[in-house]
Amino acid sequence: MRAVFLTALASSAMALSACSYDNGDTASASSEAAIKAGPDFTAAVAAPGREETDLALDASRQPAEILAFMGLETGDAVVDIFAGGGYYSEIMGAAVGAGGSVVAVNPPQFVSSDAAKGKWAGIVTRQPGVSLFPSQLDDFTPQPSSYDFAMMHLIYHDLYWESEKFKFARMDPAAFLTKLYAGMKPGGIVAVVDHVGNAGDTRAVVEKSHRIDPATVKADFAKAGFVLEAQSDMFANPDDDFEKNVFDPLVRGKTNRFVMKFRKPA
Repeated sequence: MRAVFLTALASSAMALSACSYDNGDTASASSEAAIKAGPDFTAAVAAPGREETDLALDASRQPAEILAFMGLETGDAVVDIFAGGGYYSEIMGAAVGAGGSVVAVNPPQFVSSDAAKGKWAGIVTRQPGVSLFPSQLDDFTPQPSSYDFAMMHLIYHDLYWESEKFKFARMDPAAFLTKLYAGMKPGGIVAVVDHVGNAGDTRAVVEKSHRIDPATVKADFAKAGFVLEAQSDMFANPDDDFEKNVFDPLVRGKTNRFVMKFRKPA
């Protein structure tokens, strides 16, 4: 009986050992599969705690579709340029996961109010991988090869904007893109979504309407060394009036917007 018992015990131990090995191997394979599968953008958008004002923008901005199109990946180091109220910073923070990070660059004058401070406090609490970096855009100089992904959502035209009222100094777009190019890792992606504007004097068009000619954006990025990898017409609106300022209630949230995915060559 003792011999039988010991044999059974040994068999059980071997089975338990095999089971433990299989569980570890399966867990490792599952983790690798999750990384390869990439972020769950729908879940990132649906993450709890997002403010109602941001949730109300989801239908017109389609963030899950945009981030999937642009190719944001789990674990990416991200810079959100002129992040404003952190709409995309919070979503991307959830999407890249604990192994990723999002640096939200904002001119200090746009995040100095109590309301702005409170909103950003909520974002970084919900998404610890997100950090707010106050800096004038002209002064922002990323370390070489720092970022996998950069977001420029409805703000590229601001590189051609200047405003004494908002303390926003005139910038040199070419100089900004030169620094951004250096700061992107080889193969890094820059996502650009902006309002379609008329051709002509870019600064004048921006001053009047906060829009920009897509051809100008393509030329600027090409000159800086980026490659246009893909573009989408998901926000095309043939009824949009390019003469109207994007903040005009008649077109706000319904403008014809271009979507461009640029990449720094590997």
